[in-house]
Amino acid sequence: MHNISGISAAGPRAVTVGTFDGVHLGHRKVVEYLSEQSKPKGLLPTVITFEPHPLAVVAPERAPLLLETPEEREKCLRKTGVEVIVIEFNESLRKLTVRQWFERLATEYNTKLLIAGYDNTFGSDGISMSISEYEEIGKEYGIEVMEAPVVKGVSSTNIRRALAEGNTVAAARMLGRRFSISGIVTHGRELGRSLGFPTANIKTDASLLLPAPGVYAADAILSDGSRYRAVVNIGTAPTISQGLPLTTEAHLTGFSGNLYDSELRLEFLRRLRDEKKFGDISELKAGIANDITDAQNI
Repeated sequence: MHNISGISAAGPRAVTVGTFDGVHLGHRKVVEYLSEQSKPKGLLPTVITFEPHPLAVVAPERAPLLLETPEEREKCLRKTGVEVIVIEFNESLRKLTVRQWFERLATEYNTKLLIAGYDNTFGSDGISMSISEYEEIGKEYGIEVMEAPVVKGVSSTNIRRALAEGNTVAAARMLGRRFSISGIVTHGRELGRSLGFPTANIKTDASLLLPAPGVYAADAILSDGSRYRAVVNIGTAPTISQGLPLTTEAHLTGFSGNLYDSELRLEFLRRLRDEKKFGDISELKAGIANDITDAQNI
């Protein structure tokens, strides 16, 4: 296995393996259980995760947009106090059988305990295996297998579904924190400035999922840590433009500085409305003013 990052100690280890996109409440429950079971056994709690997402290799046409960058995911996991090992997911890894997986966990990572999530599968022949089958195979390699508790209804898929509907409140409930995106502020069309509502045009990673097009209330966090309530438009500004690509623009209330080329993070509060085409510029300005008031009142 090719390690992209990780391995600061030799073990012995208690390990859980998965993609962990979003590090949501379900993931946190698994990691919490991993830590609880590791301590009395004198094992090093370790999360093994992948880059890129396995579906990008197994079935690229079904690979999802991600909830966070690999760097953000690793940072979130490390905050829980576990060691994190990131493995490159490639064709050779894809072809490993369950027994080959267990052999490598035992020999390369000194694994003594494997914590499996309720939907955790690995190995080219392991998709339909039950937890009891994993337990029996684990015994052959000196690895105890335990199943982690489940947080019902919480999954990366369900979070993506909520965001696709613009429901950032439901997404936050499953994540255990506000859904956020980060990006660099670039020069945009300056349409907001021409209307008296300057906006920061945010270039995000193309691999990341955005909420559905619409207008949102959010908190904007600058690189120096300062926070401003913001109105975020994800869309094409149909009132004053046609045929332009989707953009993410944020108006920061009370801010008057220069943000170009700096990083900006948006923590979404809730959706205010659909993006709409107003009758004229005056209606558009009134609509934006109402959005700002609504955002400030949250």
